[in-house]
Amino acid sequence: MNRLRRSLLTLVGLKLVGGAALSVSARAFAQPFRILSDGDGPGSTPTGEQTSSELQHALAGIAPGPAMTQGALSVIWLEAREAPSRAPLRIATLDEARAASALTVTERPQASVPELIAENRGKAYVLLLAGEILIGGKQNRVLREDLLLPPLSGPRNVAVYCVEQGRWNESRKDFESRSSVVQPRVRSEVLGKASQSRIWSGIAAASRDLRAPSPTGSYQAIYDKPEVKAHLDTATRRMDPSGTPRASGAAVFAGARLAGVDCFESPALFAREWPKLLRAYALDAYGAGAGWDETAARKRVDGLLGGAARAQGSRRGNAGVGQLFEFGVERSRGAALVFEGALVHLAIL
Repeated sequence: MNRLRRSLLTLVGLKLVGGAALSVSARAFAQPFRILSDGDGPGSTPTGEQTSSELQHALAGIAPGPAMTQGALSVIWLEAREAPSRAPLRIATLDEARAASALTVTERPQASVPELIAENRGKAYVLLLAGEILIGGKQNRVLREDLLLPPLSGPRNVAVYCVEQGRWNESRKDFESRSSVVQPRVRSEVLGKASQSRIWSGIAAASRDLRAPSPTGSYQAIYDKPEVKAHLDTATRRMDPSGTPRASGAAVFAGARLAGVDCFESPALFAREWPKLLRAYALDAYGAGAGWDETAARKRVDGLLGGAARAQGSRRGNAGVGQLFEFGVERSRGAALVFEGALVHLAIL
């Protein structure tokens, strides 16, 4: 948010002080509801094909580390080669911000399937990840893209997909998070800006595969099924990065197949985001066979990361701060959220 916009917010009394809003004049109330977006300015539309210097720099500082396996799920930790040269940003996850009442997510005044309104009322940045599920409103949604909401952001438009096709009535006014992320096969469609119908098809296929039907077609029903919960508990039991303190990401395999890569700006942020991402990866490993070959897997990861560093893609802004660099590498889709010259989050699926 630029200084002029912040000053205007202060003048109309929308800036929060001590957890309460300043009073607003009757004339101000008569004005239309203003949705803010740092993506409104230059860079909000995609640029032409180019490489990302931030992604190149980040990947040059990462090396595949130790591996772990639990059943059909395997990970290769991605370690920082050296300590970061600058202090990491103060970033809260979606779950942390909701628990602290710093983040609100609501329907628009005129509810719309592909858009919600998010507001960060806290003093830290809030990172929302593409694929995170929001429960409530008129129907459950999933975030379309990574967003880094600045402190005291004001209300922002947030792009979403529907992940509950059979409901359009308000169960609760706002949205909660249950630390759920759609599995990689669906998250890849999200990164690829698929049509809503393709997202629904992916949800239906996942529900059939995991035998977790829902009267409203809710993806969350998959996570709520007792048998799936038991599978997730077993599959994720040993996948703790705490034994690899410099791990800032992971390459995850379901059987012999590379399910995806997630990497963050710091080991601390990765450790806090990892449990919900791991559970989503474990869904893709449900029913997967064995056959993981660590030597072949390491070669695959080296090639993928090298290809991502050289990849050409497009940059654009969105409702948060920073920019998204979107690219293709091999047969996968990638998205890197960069801010102030550094990588915040990288996903390759």
